[in-house]
Amino acid sequence: MHKTFSNLMVKLTYALILSSAVFAGSGGGVRAHEVMPTIADLSVSDGSAHLTLRINLEAFLAGIDLDTVVDTNNAENAGDYDSLRAQPAGQIAARAPELLDTWNKLPVLRADGQPAVLETVSITIPEDVNMSLPRVAQWELTAPVPPATNGIVVSWPAGAGALVVRQQGVEEPYTGYLEGGSQSPEIVLGGGGQQTAWQAFTTYIPVGFDHIVPKGLDHILFVLGLFFLSSHIRPLLWQVSAFTAAHTVTLALGAMGWVAVPASIVEPLIAASIVYVAVENIFTSRLSRWRPLVIFGFGLLHGLGFASVLGAFGLPQDQFIPALIGFNIGVEIGQLTVIAIIFLCVWQALRVARGQGAERMAKVLYLTLAAVALGLSLMPMPRLAQVLDAPVALFLIPGALIFGACFLSVQFRHTAEPYRRFVAVPASIGIALVGAYWFVERVRTTTGTGPVQHGFRHPAPRRAPGRS
Repeated sequence: MHKTFSNLMVKLTYALILSSAVFAGSGGGVRAHEVMPTIADLSVSDGSAHLTLRINLEAFLAGIDLDTVVDTNNAENAGDYDSLRAQPAGQIAARAPELLDTWNKLPVLRADGQPAVLETVSITIPEDVNMSLPRVAQWELTAPVPPATNGIVVSWPAGAGALVVRQQGVEEPYTGYLEGGSQSPEIVLGGGGQQTAWQAFTTYIPVGFDHIVPKGLDHILFVLGLFFLSSHIRPLLWQVSAFTAAHTVTLALGAMGWVAVPASIVEPLIAASIVYVAVENIFTSRLSRWRPLVIFGFGLLHGLGFASVLGAFGLPQDQFIPALIGFNIGVEIGQLTVIAIIFLCVWQALRVARGQGAERMAKVLYLTLAAVALGLSLMPMPRLAQVLDAPVALFLIPGALIFGACFLSVQFRHTAEPYRRFVAVPASIGIALVGAYWFVERVRTTTGTGPVQHGFRHPAPRRAPGRS
């Protein structure tokens, strides 16, 4: 009976995955809620600096702090953002000088240390607004610079989010990534500011890591789904190895432009993959022969998601391979970090379940950790939220629940499979529910039947110096 029910769930899960492809294929590219970086192309000629921005003007004009929010739905002034998006393009363009006045006071451009005053050449804003996607404007700016200018420094205001600067029209151009409130090194106008292979490699490692921890919540849940299959290391290694090998392949193929699958298909399927591994965890505690193959298939999907992230910026062409390798290593470090953290969280519960740990000490430990996590989740921690690019409670409350589950596992240690019963299965149920919610949300967003979304969830341009 148990086997029959398990097989039924497997079939239903496959049906879910297949149906997602059908529904997703009927819509355009999925974008959900993540804040997009501004892209700036910089060139200098005939005594003028030329700056072409691809920018979400409505988010700037609404006053959203793009340094601290990932999802504009969660911004305090999300209503102002919605109102601006509903306005005609001409009205948005008419308000752009407000923003420019603020930038020139910074200033955004310095030529050989002297302020370069930006002026608008043209603003192109799409009239047709898809409320599930950000409306990206192209803003052409120019500023006079002395004819003998050697270099330009770009400063980016605090609260403006990420900026990717790409020098144009020279050999070995500079490409850089700026956080809000930071500035570039001096960009030599004659070129030569291009990253070395080692610089590209080391620069993209934190970019890949950042895409997992803390911004890749869907990938985090998938990795946790792999972890909760079994408390033994061998099944985990088989799964992680299959997942890593697969996403490495499609990440490379996607980043090189050899494979391109619409986000409308990839995003719901990534959510479905989370549901699958979590549901299977509920009905089995052992690694089946075919699960690594299924995980490999899901890894191909996640690799396409990683590639789409890189695609928003474009990897530096002359250092493509080092940057790609660095990004992939960063992703792997992020995945291993997730596994290490969750292992440390449940380690004592596992030891007690195996008759190796002190029960009283474990119960005190988990009660203390649960209380601390809950207490901290109620405290405002804006700096930590800024680092995480998400509400702190989003991480602390699930942590508290895990600690509470571990306490129950220790408390009822004499029952059959206490760790699996009180930790692995409830955690997998929670992961499955979140994955199912994301699946429905992404399909609804794709088909245009869901609520208004702002920005992009994933594959979203990530914080990096040169893009995917």
